[in-house]
Amino acid sequence: MKIAIVGVTGMVGKVMLELINKRKINYSDLILVASNKSVGKKILIGKKTQFVVGMEEAIKAAPNYAIFSAGGETSLKWAPRFASVGCTVIDNSSAWRMDPEKKLIIPEVNGEQLNQNDKIIANPNCSTIQMLMVLAPIHKKYGIKRVVVSTYQSVTGSGIKGLNQLKNEQNQIRGEMAYKYQIHRNVIPHCDDFLENGYTKEEIKLTNETKKILDSKIQVTATAVRVPVIGGHSESINLSLEKEIKNISDIKKLLMKSDGVIVKDDPACFEYPMPIDSQKNDSVFVGRIREDFSDKNSLNLWVVSDNLRKGAATNAIQILELLIKKGY
Repeated sequence: MKIAIVGVTGMVGKVMLELINKRKINYSDLILVASNKSVGKKILIGKKTQFVVGMEEAIKAAPNYAIFSAGGETSLKWAPRFASVGCTVIDNSSAWRMDPEKKLIIPEVNGEQLNQNDKIIANPNCSTIQMLMVLAPIHKKYGIKRVVVSTYQSVTGSGIKGLNQLKNEQNQIRGEMAYKYQIHRNVIPHCDDFLENGYTKEEIKLTNETKKILDSKIQVTATAVRVPVIGGHSESINLSLEKEIKNISDIKKLLMKSDGVIVKDDPACFEYPMPIDSQKNDSVFVGRIREDFSDKNSLNLWVVSDNLRKGAATNAIQILELLIKKGY
């Protein structure tokens, strides 16, 4: 079994490479793929050194699976080329997410939708993944009518440029700016590009992807904010439900039984999820679970996850594992 990682030199690509080996996926050949400027670079995998190759060479190798984390334009151009040689593509960009013919998959939520005809599979947005990991079991039992979410997103969501800007500013070094404004000791209510309706693309992703994955009837409104945190996105979520919540402990018990979700909720002992705790962890953490007294059948949640792991690389690798298990 041949597996290609496209965009292997990027932040998410490096984590994908790490996880493929950590989770002991049994491949015969690992093809490391990146842009032309990275072709020829050496990457040490265990005790073996491998060279980064370009797109055409990777396609000639006829991989069984290719995991993309190389940006939307690259995915639009190259994913169909890989698929044309029988390769199944798992794409981490936004390129294919809202394509009605492509599946948008979180394995714990809707992995059963996959079949052997799916040759390009979309990985959801990082903020969507962690939110729906928590919302899916609640929606299944109580029915969600409306979601109001505010995100507090790490600079690593902007890749190496965002990370470098924060580090440079912390050390009073002038350098390339990922954001229009200083991020050190600041909060910027702006993730991705603004649209004509006043929302950003990131905010609309949360809306549209929730409807596609979970339920088209759910109403979603979002505000996405960039914060000076290295690793880990946080979300404040307010839910309006169709059915009555008899006891808030029922919600906690429900989430405790949910795969991939860890409940950390004991305010008396100052226990609640924080991004620093989520780093290099594949789980989604939830806490501050409480009734919203201002509205009937409503509650508030605080959700945290490592955006490079479950928000990107881990979810993609889990899709790969599911495909392998199903024999697709």
